[in-house]
Amino acid sequence: MDINNLIQTVLIYALPVLFAITIHEAAHGYVARALGDDTAYMMGRVTLNPIRHIDPLGTIVMPLMLYFATSGAFLFGYAKPVPVNFGQLRRPKRDMVWVALAGPASNFIQAILWAIAFTVLVGTDINERFFLEMCKAGVLVNLVMWAFNLFPLPPLDGGRVLVGLLPRRLAYSFSRIEPWGFFIVLGLVLVGVVGTYWLRPLMSIGYVSLDFLLTPLTSLFL
Repeated sequence: MDINNLIQTVLIYALPVLFAITIHEAAHGYVARALGDDTAYMMGRVTLNPIRHIDPLGTIVMPLMLYFATSGAFLFGYAKPVPVNFGQLRRPKRDMVWVALAGPASNFIQAILWAIAFTVLVGTDINERFFLEMCKAGVLVNLVMWAFNLFPLPPLDGGRVLVGLLPRRLAYSFSRIEPWGFFIVLGLVLVGVVGTYWLRPLMSIGYVSLDFLLTPLTSLFL
């Protein structure tokens, strides 16, 4: 594997990834605090300091190992989850939905901002490849995090949303999957189910939505 390409890829993706995971996790903690649970705040996790959210194994070691093992064809990683005591939320069943949605929503907003930056750079004839590639990486990383975290299986955010929306008995039964949820999701990722039937369709919707939202800005440079 070309070490120069690896270094270039790391430099392009480093900032978008750090922003994506940091704001995602901080958003969970911020919304939880606003709805009555200050657990994350008391533990110093409602912060934009990326060091507080990086998991050495999941954020650094695992993605690098997978990058080398698959020649860059497959990447997977995770940040340190923000602690939330759902029992302290003012209306636990309803509020857990908002806490869960806060992370993916923050990623979609970041995707919009990176897309705006790309459109402005291209529209003003700034053709610096590094910054253009970083903007495209920012869109890609955040749409992947947005779509992946909405997968409806605990402990992913989509699973928590589903638990909050289901009737109590079904919600309780479904939530018991959580201790094994990560391994189930990883297995579904490895066999291609998540990528083919969830990520690709949802990301296509994401890109179409971005094109639509940026239409007024794009028209300024035509």
